Amino acid sequence: MKYPKKVRTYCKYCNKHTIHEIEKVGKGKQSALRWINRQKKRRGKVGNLGKFSKVPGGDKPTKRVNIRWRCTECGKAHHRPTWRVKRFELVG
Repeated sequence: MKYPKKVRTYCKYCNKHTIHEIEKVGKGKQSALRWINRQKKRRGKVGNLGKFSKVPGGDKPTKRVNIRWRCTECGKAHHRPTWRVKRFELVG
């Protein structure tokens, strides 16, 4: 899917429609202090670990797009509910 780099849309901080620059956001590194990571470390010994077992899962055919809208006037960014798409490309 091709999507424009700049879109005129509503900014909840300016309280009006402005031009927004769109950035594709990658997934950040997960913290080692998160509860699930500490649980994996605790239970990660020997044998079948139930929900942590190494069963081949495979990826889904489509991924949910992670986009950040940044207002060109106030410089603040916000997220919105997005959609699933195989390929995502910012153009123009």
